[in-house]
Amino acid sequence: MLVILLLITAGLGTAVVLLWLRRDRRYESSDSVAAAYDAWTNDRLLERLWGDHVHLGHYGDPPQPCDFRAAKASFVHELVRWSGLDQLPRGARVLDVGCGIGGSARILAEDYGLNVLGISISPAQVRRATELTPDDLSCRFAVMDALDLQLDNHSFDAVWSVEAGPHMPDKQRYADELLRVLRPNGILAVADWNRRDPADGVMTGSERWVMRQLLHQWAHPEFASIAGFQANLEASPYSAGLIKTGDWTRATLPSWFDSIWEGVRRPGAVLGLGPRAVLQGLRETPTLVLMHWAFANGLMQFGVFRLKG
Repeated sequence: MLVILLLITAGLGTAVVLLWLRRDRRYESSDSVAAAYDAWTNDRLLERLWGDHVHLGHYGDPPQPCDFRAAKASFVHELVRWSGLDQLPRGARVLDVGCGIGGSARILAEDYGLNVLGISISPAQVRRATELTPDDLSCRFAVMDALDLQLDNHSFDAVWSVEAGPHMPDKQRYADELLRVLRPNGILAVADWNRRDPADGVMTGSERWVMRQLLHQWAHPEFASIAGFQANLEASPYSAGLIKTGDWTRATLPSWFDSIWEGVRRPGAVLGLGPRAVLQGLRETPTLVLMHWAFANGLMQFGVFRLKG
């Protein structure tokens, strides 16, 4: 009986890996990014596993054991404090670029009294964010391309963007648009997955393979390095001065394995969606493992960016 179970497990694992390798979601255009997030939103798997937030969690530095969903909320509060967003008066206007299903926007509105506009390239995300947001909360959502914001210059007191940059094919234009809509002396809060800077060492053959998977599996055209995106922000014609950066790799690293273990901790969240959701969850697991490896071994870094005050 044990032999049969081992063979079944090995066969399932092989099938998942083959599916993972054959059905990538490589970046083609903004439409391919929208389609990927529409699918992730509509199947509800990530929402049922991870709650309101698609982004990573913050576990402290050094990291401490923490519930995954609580760590995700803690991440928002840590970035608010680090960027100075908590110094804004109530009612200040904030743009959330790449808002997901609105988890961060709702915290900014409810806990800090801010007036938030969340934008996403995904119509499904915007629809779901709107459904999850109480009518009396001062945040709303719109479908918009971050590289072509249909918003006036200097129209926001703060600009917030978490883990959106990897989907941007033109990092300079992304930086320009973030700063264009920010008022003079406004608050910038950006957090992103960043690659190791080429000046710090070229990639080995195995690292190149891993990087290719991280790009192709989740519709990323390219990752910027921390130094590279800092240079993009400082070179922008809308630049408001020098940029302060930080590396939160250690504080966020437990998120990758916690993303997987949520399926074990909350089996009903997956099983309740049927066999297809189980297969989908298994399909995402190799990429999550590779992400952990990349961040743990210096191929990737978790960068944060703010205006240097």
